[in-house]
Parts: sequence; structure tokens; C-alpha cells
Amino acid sequence: MPVTRDEILGALSRLTLPGGDNIVSRDMVRALTIEGTTVRFVIEAPTPAEAAKMEGVRQAAEQIIAALPGVDTVSVILTAHGPAPKAPEPPSLKVGRHPTPQAGPARVAGVDRILAIGSGKGGVGKSTVSSNLAVALAREGRRVGLLDADIYGPSQPRMMGVSKRPASPDGKIIIPLQAHGVTMMSIGLMMDPDKAVVWRGPMLMGALQQMLGQVQWGELDVLIVDLPPGTGDVQLTLCQKTQLTGAVVVSTPQDVALLDARKALDMFNTLNTPVLGLIENMSTFICPSCGTETQIFGHGGVAAEAGKIGVPFLGALPIDLDTRLAGDAGTPIAAGDGPMADAYRQLARRFIDGGMA
Repeated sequence: MPVTRDEILGALSRLTLPGGDNIVSRDMVRALTIEGTTVRFVIEAPTPAEAAKMEGVRQAAEQIIAALPGVDTVSVILTAHGPAPKAPEPPSLKVGRHPTPQAGPARVAGVDRILAIGSGKGGVGKSTVSSNLAVALAREGRRVGLLDADIYGPSQPRMMGVSKRPASPDGKIIIPLQAHGVTMMSIGLMMDPDKAVVWRGPMLMGALQQMLGQVQWGELDVLIVDLPPGTGDVQLTLCQKTQLTGAVVVSTPQDVALLDARKALDMFNTLNTPVLGLIENMSTFICPSCGTETQIFGHGGVAAEAGKIGVPFLGALPIDLDTRLAGDAGTPIAAGDGPMADAYRQLARRFIDGGMA
């Protein structure tokens, strides 16, 4: 004879809970179904915390019902009313704090060489050169890091095709991201991309110190630091607080750009940071339709300046539509094949052969 609902509830009422109640009197038996000799029901605890302590009750209820005549199979599920407890919040990481005092220039753990890529003015393609040089060096077998130190206008997340927020397992160590064989970090990954960074100098310096000292860079042959344009707080902090291998200045060949590039060169000299060389960007334009070469911004001015001040001229890079499109798409042109990828490969070899990377 099939078991009845009343027989099941009567048996379960004999299962006493701490405090003298039972799961029936506390209305914890839900979704009771009887299908021939199979009985199924749910024990619903009032809270997830209480449910976590009731596995023994579930097993006892299953055994009691299985012993009833007319029952061959029993399925008892333990659940809880209400939401599960929230997972603990990830550790908070305050970015842009005031700088930590230090005695003098410090090394970045695990990094052999640090190259600062600077420019006297914006718009000369310094960030494009930085990202493509980093990718080209990685393709030549170097372990490369890229730090976007342009706090007010970070562009490397877009150029390198990354947007994920870096993890911080303990609120102190920052885990950088990987893109195109390069380990990278940018303040743009830590902030709302639509919000302006409105910080005074000390907060800028603190953010730079964090990205150098708290990021888990790992073992790198070279760390490329993409500086903001000009000669401000970030440049001053980097040169005074970090053991730099040297600086590279990017400029277009036009006279107006060279005026500002000279100021950047003077700044590095004043801060006793070796200038490793100059790069002429947007050196020439080759029409993709007819092949005509045009010097839109002039030509050769950076090479002449390098010869005048006695520093290496590292190379000239043309202005190129595909380079701009690749950067906007998040895959630097150096990650592929073609004339511009070859140009950056040759530039990377110059750095490697010169002992700079």
C-alpha cells in the first residue's frame, strides 16, 4: 500500500531539532511529492547559516522516511530561505595616494633595464612608438614590460587592446595584464575611462610610485615607461626616485616640435638621466595610391639635432595610416607583418644591439 503524506509528516515530526522543535512544526518541509514508492521533499532552513549546520538532519530525515513501508527511494534536498551570504569584497587598493618617502633612486624588483620614452610636446606619436617598440622587442625574444605613466591621458589600454581591471589579491600587490607578449600596466586600467584625473602633484607622484613598486612585474629584461609630454611632476619623480637606464626622446622633424624636444633633452640632462638617443617619428609620408613620398613635417631635423648634441639617432619612422588604425584597434602594427612591422623590428634590434634592451 502506498505511503501517505500524513504518514511522512508524522514520521518527520519525530525528528527533534535543538530547542525541542521539529522540521514539521517549524514549517521546514517543502515540495513534498509521492510518486509510487518514491518520496521527494525539500528541507528549507530559515537562513543559509542554519542550513550549513543541518546536513545531519537531512540524512536523518532521509533514513526515517526510507524505513517506512511502501517507500523504496527517498530524495531529500537541503536548502535555505533568502540569499546566500555575499562573497567578501576584494581588497581595496587606493590609487593616487601621497608618495612614500624614500632615500634615493630605487630599483624595480626583477627589472634589468628601465627606459623612459619622452617628448617635449604631445601629438608626436610617443605612445605609439612606446607600444610598438615594446611589442617588437617582445617578438625579438625580450621579456618586456610597458608602463603607461601618462596619468592625465593614458592611451596604452586602447593601443594594446586591454580593458580589464588589474587584480589586487591583498590590496597592496597589483597584478599587471598581458597583451601581445608584453606585461603592461596603466593608470587608465584603474580609473573610470570617462572621468578626468584631477590630481595635484603629490597624488601623481604617489600613483607613479605605486605602479613601479607595487606592480608584480616579474622578471623583465626591459621596462618601457611611456611618459606624459612635457617636463612635469611625473618626469621629475621618475628620474629622481627610480634607477633609470636612460631616456629616449621622440619628436617629429618640424622646428616647433624640436623646440620642445630640446627642453625635454635639457630636463633629462639636468636630472642626470642619460639620453640614449632620439627617434624621428612621422618622418615622411608615402602615398599608398601613387607611391609619392612627401615630407609633411619636414625631414631630417631630429637626426641633425642628434648629431649636434652628440647622442645616437635611433631611426626614422614614417607617418602611416595603418599604424594609426592598428593602434585604435588595439593591436599594434608591430604585432603583425609588413613594412611598418619591419621598421619597428629594425628599431628593436638597434636597442638590443646597443645594449639598451
